[in-house]
This record gives sequence, C-alpha cells and structure tokens, in this order.
Amino acid sequence: MSFRKVVRQSKFRHVFGQPVKNDQCYEDIRVSRVTWDSTFCAVNPKFLAVIVEASGGGAFLVLPLSKTGRIDKAYPTVCGHTGPVLDIDWCPHNDEVIASGSEDCTVMVWQIPENGLASPLTEPVVVLEGHTKRVGIVTWHPTARNVLLSAGCDNVVLIWNVGTAEELYRLDSLHPDLIYNVSWSRNGSLFCSACKDKSVRIIDPRRGTLVAERERAHEGARPMRAIFLADGKVFTTGFSRMSERQLALWDPENLEEPMALQELDSSNGALLPFYDPDTSMVYVCGKGDSSIRYFEITDEPPYIHFLNTFTSKEPQRGMGSMPKRGLEVSKCEIARFYKLHERKCEPIVMTVPRKSDLFQDDLYPDTAGPEAALEAEEWPARRGPQLGPPRGLHIHCLRSHRRPHRQPHRSWGGWEAGGGDAGAPGTEGAGQGAGGAHWPPGGAAWPSGERGRLGP
Repeated sequence: MSFRKVVRQSKFRHVFGQPVKNDQCYEDIRVSRVTWDSTFCAVNPKFLAVIVEASGGGAFLVLPLSKTGRIDKAYPTVCGHTGPVLDIDWCPHNDEVIASGSEDCTVMVWQIPENGLASPLTEPVVVLEGHTKRVGIVTWHPTARNVLLSAGCDNVVLIWNVGTAEELYRLDSLHPDLIYNVSWSRNGSLFCSACKDKSVRIIDPRRGTLVAERERAHEGARPMRAIFLADGKVFTTGFSRMSERQLALWDPENLEEPMALQELDSSNGALLPFYDPDTSMVYVCGKGDSSIRYFEITDEPPYIHFLNTFTSKEPQRGMGSMPKRGLEVSKCEIARFYKLHERKCEPIVMTVPRKSDLFQDDLYPDTAGPEAALEAEEWPARRGPQLGPPRGLHIHCLRSHRRPHRQPHRSWGGWEAGGGDAGAPGTEGAGQGAGGAHWPPGGAAWPSGERGRLGP
C-alpha cells in the first residue's frame, strides 16, 4: 500500500526570523511620515539609508552598518532636495552611490564618502531633471553600469545615463495613470510595472514597446505591486474587489489567467514583495503590519507555497532588504531585513537551521556580483527581450575557501569569461569551461571577491 506524500519537501520549510538584540538596532531615527507607498529604506553591505523627517526640504540618513545604538539628532544627513524624498536606491555596482527621487520633481545621485558622512551632504554628483511632477520611483539597472530608471506622478518613465546626465529613453505614452512600482527583469532587458489603472505591463524600454499587458490583474482599487522573478514570470500583490489582499503569479506568455492566486487577509496596508532569486523565495511585508510572510515559488502547482510568518509587536513603517553579498554565510543567514519603526530601525535575520558549521552549498548558489556586465553606452545597442532565464549577470560566489585555477582573461567581441575555456561566442556554453564562472549556477565556483564576467 502506497501513502501519498503529505508534507512537501523543502529545505526552506523551517526558515525562521529573529530580531537582533537592542544594542544592534538603530535608535532615535525620525522616519518620514510622507504618504507614499515606498520602502523608505535601502541597504547594502556597507551602508543603511533611511528617509527621515526634515524641515525645509527632503533628507535621508546614511549610516555605516556598524553605527548601531542611538543616533544623535545632529547626525549629518543627505539634504539636497527642496521637497520630501519619496524613494531611494543603492547602486548595485558601487556601494557608495545612491539615487533619490523627490517631490521637487528631480532625481539626484549622491557619492557617499567611504567612511560615511562627517558633515551634511548637499551637493549631488548628478541632478537629473525631466519629470514635471514628483518622482516616486528610482531603480538602478541590474547589469548595466550607470543606467537608472525613474518614474514620476506625471505617468512618465525615464531611463538615464547617469554618467552623462542624459535621457536614454522617455516612455510617456504607455501608462495612462499613476505608476505604483517598476521592477527590472533579472538581466535588465525588460521591466514590469503596476499602474493605478489596475494593469500590469511588461515593457521593452529600448524598443519603447509593450511586450505584454494584463488588465485588471487585481480587481481592487488600492495599490498593487509587480516584480519580475528570475525565470521571467511576474509576481504581483494587490487587492480583490472585496478589499482582500492577494498574491498572484503570472506567465508573461499567457496573461489571460494567473498561474496561482492566493488571498491573504483583509488588512488595508499595501503589500511590499521582496524576492530572492537564489532561493526562489518571496517575502511579503504589509505597510502597517507587524509581520513578514514568506513563500517559496516552484515549478509545481500550486506554485506559491506558504512557508511561515515572522511576527512581532510593532507595526512596520517601511522595510529594507540586504543584498546576498552582505549576509553571514557562516550562520546560514539567507535574508536580512531592516524594519522601520516610528523611531528606530530593527534588523531581522532569516536563518535556515543547520547543525553543521561547514559552508552550505545548497543555500548559497552563485549570486549576482557587484561588477557591471555592460557600460551605459553599450546597453542601448543590445536589443532583444528575454523572458527566459537570464544571461548577462556578473556571478559572485559567497564561498571563500575554494580557489579554482585561473587562466588569462579571454574575450570574443563582448562575450567574456573570467578564466577557463569558455567555449564559442554566443553559445549556451559561453563562460562554462574548466574553472570558469557558470550560469546557471553550478560547477566550479569563484571564491569571494573573484567574479566571472558574462555578456548578455
């Protein structure tokens, strides 16, 4: 007699969240009260940035991660905007560069000193002016250096070359209403957006065309969000007609019906999704909630698998997520969130319980590294949307104790591999020779600090 498997097997089934001790929190931070559904927080392996209350303009704090405890009220801020700051985003290719969007209709890019701020920073490196209404969204391109996307309440999406401060693309006819959020695909060839007209759109910015559109992705009138997953699928959060919060998974090849649709609860806070492509996990944080729900996305029905909920007492005003490069692999830490309270920021560590102290290969596949695959000038010339698995990412290995043999750097007209016999240009095997960086993850891995380079 055969028994059907009752419990789904998953190595992330027992992931648990744990807040850090009080002395490791960031106390006495006056988090912004502006009415905008942004995360209000951005973090990288060097700095924590939080949008704060400021008189006479907009400002945000930038703190070295080590500066925990009470933050002096006189601590210097980044304060060059003349209106409240609405969104901030760290550059994925330079841990000392951050972009900010504001109600003053401008986008500013800032260079943070290596050791943090010693005095107020009022002069940005670049000011990007092109929007006619407040700028609520800024997000860096994942693979091309110095390419920044901004979206404003004028329903316009602008893509900038930050190095020259010029517009690369202006997309002003694709969104008839307010844009709630924008998310790049893993290799940066496409982006998806959620709009107030209840539509989710997939857009090729270099062609200026709509690749796919789903009208009324969620029936409710409250804000929704859409993010790209690593395999090209789209994950959305929103509200039903009865104002129940929902999650949905969509296949861009067929947007008629969602692959999966789940209802959560009837709270009214917007759901902010955070995606980890290495573990295929989505963490969902509701504004005003006191919990973080996390799910695993798989290729098998029902596709969205609920794992667990981290619950605390205080509601969250915003949330930041640490890139994989900043996690402690020795403690099996797979995610770290920075939860904003009214007057403090509290790190929350997500851990997979393991007995062994050895490096856990299955938890830490090769991840996106800090090196850009393309320069801003190269990106516009390379067209061709991809909805499948990404190519064109810098690969970064979190393992530090294995050192493969390295060979001299080779390149073939834009296809490059950091060592190994990388195969013919343009083939699926490019960059997958002996000792080279592999994509998809697997095979020989780079030690920490050494990256293979693959062109898109």
